[in-house]
Formats: sequence, C-alpha cells, structure tokens
Amino acid sequence: MLTTEENNFLGYWLIYREREKNIVRQIFFGLPFGLLLGIGVLVVLESGWYERANMVANSQSSPWLLVIAIVAIAVFTGVFYKKYKWEMNEQRYLELLVKKRNETTGPDATN
Repeated sequence: MLTTEENNFLGYWLIYREREKNIVRQIFFGLPFGLLLGIGVLVVLESGWYERANMVANSQSSPWLLVIAIVAIAVFTGVFYKKYKWEMNEQRYLELLVKKRNETTGPDATN
C-alpha cells in the first residue's frame, strides 16, 4: 500500500522529471552548492592554515587561475550534485511504480 507521501511524490516526479533533467537547470540550481565548496577552498587558502601551499600559490600561480579553478569546481560539483539528486529521485520513482504495479496485479502475478 502506497502512503500519501509516496503518491504525492509519484505525481510530482511524473510532472517535473523532464524539467529537472535539463542541464541548464542543473547548472543554475546546483551552482550555489558548488560555490559553497569553492568559497570553502578560498577560506582555507586565505586563512594561512597550510603555509607552504599558500606560499606556492602566491608565488607560482596567477589570481586568474585561482578564479578559473574555483568556477570550475563550482560548476562541476553543482552539476554532479544535481545529477545525483535526479538519479536518486528517478530510482525512487521507478521503485514506487513497481510497488504500485504489484499492488494492482497482486503478489502472485508474474511478468
């Protein structure tokens, strides 16, 4: 027996699954998560926690390289996070569809 929460999720995911799969949407909504990670990298670098890494970064790399790296980290982790979330929702949706089909056909029915 499906709960009301499971039925609500089935209805929601049936409507929004294609929209959530769009790569532009994944970048747009996953970017804040990725930027948090990038900001964390900047905080660790600027705090002087690891002095040798800070010295190497200041002497051998340009600030633009650091900015490009932070943006690349933010985009990659943002897209990866949203794709992972989409896959988890899709897996749950497919499992609930099987559960719903088994309820209607009965447990003894075979495919």
